[in-house]
Amino acid sequence: MKHILIIDRDESTAELERDYLEMNSFIVTIEKCGVSGFQRALQEDIDMVITELDFEDLSGFELCRELRGRRDIPIMIVSSKSSEIDKVRSFGVGADDYIVKPFSPNELVARAKAHLNCYVRLMKKGERENNCICLRTIKIDMTARRVTAEGKEIPFTTKEFDLLVFLASHPNQVFSKDELFREVWGMHSIGDVATVTVHIKKIRQKLEKYTEGLNCIETVWGAGYRFQLSESADEEEE
Repeated sequence: MKHILIIDRDESTAELERDYLEMNSFIVTIEKCGVSGFQRALQEDIDMVITELDFEDLSGFELCRELRGRRDIPIMIVSSKSSEIDKVRSFGVGADDYIVKPFSPNELVARAKAHLNCYVRLMKKGERENNCICLRTIKIDMTARRVTAEGKEIPFTTKEFDLLVFLASHPNQVFSKDELFREVWGMHSIGDVATVTVHIKKIRQKLEKYTEGLNCIETVWGAGYRFQLSESADEEEE
């Protein structure tokens, strides 16, 4: 079931939206403040955000702009403001849709379904075309040679990226330092396996920094390394 977050100070409007969405098999959460809504959208597994524009702590425009820079999910504005400039500005900061109050609840549900279905199709198409590996919050785009976590790009050097891709492409398989050096650097190690340890350490540090401690590369003592989907892994072998 898709999880929709409603951010609106108007309790009656938010509850009306929630009731209709829940009748159509959506999970719905309500937040009344811009900041708390923004934080929840980042921290929880939210599939879509429906938000008002007027908040005392954070404007809806800023909320939309900041959220769009971090999460690739549909964002719908529901506002009493009907001016063209507000609509244009909303689309300019990343909103996917704009509905003026009062509105038809059934129309809201129909638009929400349409946007969610569209995003699902685009994500699937993009993953096929871009040859991506998606693991939890990490997305490795092998075509664009980019790694992102929760919408934030993680900077990797060429060899760090190649090493991460190789391990992620063979989940749960153990590779020795010699094997990794041969596969990633394209030559026999000739005693240079220490560079593998250094690169593994840097990759771990970057993944942990951008994913709140998630470490996917596990040390298998006496054998090498493997990529797995665990909350933590042992410290790197020296």
